[in-house]
Amino acid sequence: MTLKFIYQDITKMNVDAIVNAANTQLQGGSGVCGAIFKAAGWQKLQAECDQLAPIETGEAVVTSGGNLAASYIIHTAGPIYQKESKNASDLLAASYHNSLKKAVEKDCDSVAFPLISTGVYGFPQDEAVKIAVKTIRQFLLKNELTVYLVFFDEALFTKSQELFR
Repeated sequence: MTLKFIYQDITKMNVDAIVNAANTQLQGGSGVCGAIFKAAGWQKLQAECDQLAPIETGEAVVTSGGNLAASYIIHTAGPIYQKESKNASDLLAASYHNSLKKAVEKDCDSVAFPLISTGVYGFPQDEAVKIAVKTIRQFLLKNELTVYLVFFDEALFTKSQELFR
């Protein structure tokens, strides 16, 4: 189906699933993860996550959407970026791919992603956007799904739109 860029608060998206940029222990944190936990209902979501933790980097698991409009939250642990890391790009692509597979397994028609690993995990934003777009587009060649790449930063949203027109 389609990939759309959007500048919005991911917790307000009216989609079947949103993706949480999680840590491997699935503990509520800061940034987008903290915002999702807060909006979904921290205590209940943490209890669900505790049953699924830990996960490996690049893996994805699913919980309910809690208090969100989305039915599901797909939690994926992206890589912590280090320049010398040879597999960070592959692990980031795996986070997107495995999250998309979970969305299809749950019969979702729509899913919203933040930019995984670009906050405290330090992945360069421009590179992360390219990996996200490439991975999502490849997945959409064989799967019917509407995917939103949700930007919290307006400047990066505008720049990314220009790059991928």
